[in-house]
Amino acid sequence: MEKDAKIYVAGHRGLVGSAILKNLQDKGYTNIITRTHNELDLTNQVSVASFFELEQPEYVFLAAAKVGGIVANNVYRAEFIYENMMIQNNVIHQSYVHKVKKLLFLGSTCIYPKNCPQPMKEEYLLTDVLEYTNEPYAIAKIAGIKMCESYNLQYGTNFISVMPTNLYGPNDNFDLEKSHVLPALIRKIHLAKLLSESKYDEVIKNLAVSDINEAKEYLAKFGVSENSVEIWGSGKPKREFLWSEDMADACVFLMENRDFKDIVIANEMKQSVETTQKEIRNTHINIGTGKDVSIKELAESIKDIIGFNGSLVFNTDKPDGTMRKLTDVSKLNGLGWKHRVELREGIERIYEWYFDGK
Repeated sequence: MEKDAKIYVAGHRGLVGSAILKNLQDKGYTNIITRTHNELDLTNQVSVASFFELEQPEYVFLAAAKVGGIVANNVYRAEFIYENMMIQNNVIHQSYVHKVKKLLFLGSTCIYPKNCPQPMKEEYLLTDVLEYTNEPYAIAKIAGIKMCESYNLQYGTNFISVMPTNLYGPNDNFDLEKSHVLPALIRKIHLAKLLSESKYDEVIKNLAVSDINEAKEYLAKFGVSENSVEIWGSGKPKREFLWSEDMADACVFLMENRDFKDIVIANEMKQSVETTQKEIRNTHINIGTGKDVSIKELAESIKDIIGFNGSLVFNTDKPDGTMRKLTDVSKLNGLGWKHRVELREGIERIYEWYFDGK
């Protein structure tokens, strides 16, 4: 990508998009296009077509999506499949229509089967059933992968799909109902610590409620008190976490240095010589650290960093979800990129970011 190339970052205010935008700016890219949701509804086909006709972007980072944690994914199933498929269908198709030089589509490792062998290799896609709680979101993301792959094969486009592991970092979503596990634990444990120290004004401000009784009543719904924090499940499931700015660096690296044909060639080199019919599939790339921790270990680390002296209570009546989700990142490493920020350092950074904002 040339430094003055016109680059569209879809979803630039979210966790993923904001990290990509910052990475591009830090690297000296000067012609970046963004639109807020109010300015451009990506689920609206006509609006997206008009936007591409007007702006004619040369490169596209498709980071816009409806995202959430286990609760949101399970409750808002229709919204997750509809909105995500509409967003990606519109942006990917208009990128083809308007001859975008390269597009990068961001998915999620929830695309892999519930009982996927570990670590998860790209070729394990569609080999078994999905985890039920996030099946609609996963199916939407799988459709996005296959759409990019199919447009490349039929139309000769240069669309790349990447599947980041669980991300966290600046501009993360800390909503107690809709956030992912790491930011949710940070906010819960932070609020529990404030309650334990009787810093009620800070609790009221954090939750934007009228008084401490209302705050306590609200927090009780999420298992948060001055003495303990409830966590869904047994704490045994293991998860991998990647600092969002590392993820952004990987995305920009791939856009700068790798094309769809490079990924196809790498895949072909791994295929058996006995294969009689070449099938081009599983061309997406995992982005992660290749390391994981249990939810219990994660919660204990956050508790230690924040300095909360209460207890962690694991509610085994609630679902655990998939027991392990660890990515195989050998393809990405082989293409020339490796993560830099380890988990403890990342938690310290994101807590500082969150605390400064509160």
